[in-house]
Amino acid sequence: MIQIDNVSKRYSLRKALDNCTVTINKGKIIGIIGENGSGKTTLVKILAGLMKPSKGVVRIDEKLVNRHIGERVAFLSDREYFYDYFSIEQVIHFYGTQFPDFNREKAIEMLSLMKIDQTRKISHLSKGNKTRIKIIVTLAREVPYIIVDEPFSGLDPLVRKTIINGMLQFVDLDKQTLIMTTHELAEVEAILDEVLLMKQGK
Repeated sequence: MIQIDNVSKRYSLRKALDNCTVTINKGKIIGIIGENGSGKTTLVKILAGLMKPSKGVVRIDEKLVNRHIGERVAFLSDREYFYDYFSIEQVIHFYGTQFPDFNREKAIEMLSLMKIDQTRKISHLSKGNKTRIKIIVTLAREVPYIIVDEPFSGLDPLVRKTIINGMLQFVDLDKQTLIMTTHELAEVEAILDEVLLMKQGK
């Protein structure tokens, strides 16, 4: 269970989150929906332990969230973060060395499903295939909580469909909770169990 209690976050003069309180239960697919600038990314970065709230408390399974929460949370950022000179195979190996919970066999199975050649270098991939790789290495972690930030941004409908199918096939909702931010509700409405609506940090 994730408990967000009276959480606010301020950047200089701008308040990104304004006194947010919500409980997220286990075993569901949760959509955090809102327009750009509504506070979605700030909220999930706090959940992933990458940022501290200015006020309030966040607990995951009764534990206060800090930078060590990565042991229980896999986070997919909307930013590019692979070395261009790595091959996909090297990316898979690197994740295996960094995360004890990384399931290499699961990652290889997803690569096969998405018809991606492991020998290709990151620098030679399209934006859609780079996003697929990010999704694969995130879903291959066997942690209780998976958080993905704007996974469909700038992608064509076919790629979005492939990613959604991967999420449904490789997230075990008996053991995992999937949280995703998006401003494109139509793409994911059919797979969501619950929706959190955000506007102006509330």
